[in-house]
Amino acid sequence: MRVQAIGLMSGTSLDGLDICFAAFEKNNGWDFQILHAETISYPEEWEKKLRNSIHLSSEELLELHSEYGFYLGRKVREFIERNHLQNIDLIASHGHTVFHQPKKKFTLQIGDGRAIKIETGLPVVYDFRSQDVLMGGNGAPLVPIGDELLFSEYDACLNLGGFSNISLKQNNRRIAFDIAPVNIVLNKLARKFNKNFDENGDLARKGTLDEILLEKLNTLDFYSLPHPKSLGIEWCNEFIFPLLENIQAEAALTTFTEHVAQQISNIINQNSLKNVLCTGGGSYNTCLIEKIREKTESRIIIPEKQIVDHKEALIFAFMGVLRMNNEINVLSSATGSNEDHCSGVLA
Repeated sequence: MRVQAIGLMSGTSLDGLDICFAAFEKNNGWDFQILHAETISYPEEWEKKLRNSIHLSSEELLELHSEYGFYLGRKVREFIERNHLQNIDLIASHGHTVFHQPKKKFTLQIGDGRAIKIETGLPVVYDFRSQDVLMGGNGAPLVPIGDELLFSEYDACLNLGGFSNISLKQNNRRIAFDIAPVNIVLNKLARKFNKNFDENGDLARKGTLDEILLEKLNTLDFYSLPHPKSLGIEWCNEFIFPLLENIQAEAALTTFTEHVAQQISNIINQNSLKNVLCTGGGSYNTCLIEKIREKTESRIIIPEKQIVDHKEALIFAFMGVLRMNNEINVLSSATGSNEDHCSGVLA
């Protein structure tokens, strides 16, 4: 059975919209092939809309939910036409996270899947997280199902996006959790230098480490909590950004990069991981990667660019395929929900 699906992913760091067209085939296990993938940068207008969405009234947010759904649909349609794609079985859309408060039993990813269907005429699976949150889970991370079924040759899969998360096998169960914020903080600091991000970590290399700030960051309660656990922008607004307010920008970048490297290395070392697949935009931050490699004996493997950039979109496409087959696509061992389940709303 061969299924061809498009996955859509918009991360919290607002790097752009990731679109991945891939084929999946089930033989003894699942095989995949990325057929075409792109990242479409957000125009300034859309980046501002998404960045400010957390401050909107309920009416404005509902309007944006629809508007962004049609925007996603148009971008997918253009992607299909531009690349002359055929035999597409479905679209799976993560949406863009505005709120994520699983303890209060809600999470919100905007971008109405019905609007995507209207624009493209294709079946759409969307809203993958809400069901898990209602079932007592964190609604995150979701990609471990893909790590388990598509990337099982690695001891662990580490994603460096707006937040860092890791998935690994422990006692024959796939566990996963968020480790620390990454680009959601580093990019905000880089904007003080009129840059969208700290390319190669070059700014972080120039600054001076602030030992007092590093201590405050490393002793935040979240890091000592047991997994499963997840992070959202609300946590950064409450605990991270206030600590950085009166710190010189370069020193803040240097120190926060060191903080992230320490937290990630702690997890790798505690679990004696021999090889770790590293993907997401933070994989290009050579300063951060060098620091992680210095602090651990694990092999940190950065794969081909298509997988670095589009692994999450690939896995959401895969989750859509599993949803259409009524197969489990969310692991309770990763999210903390009551049981493994099949999630996603079908438009």
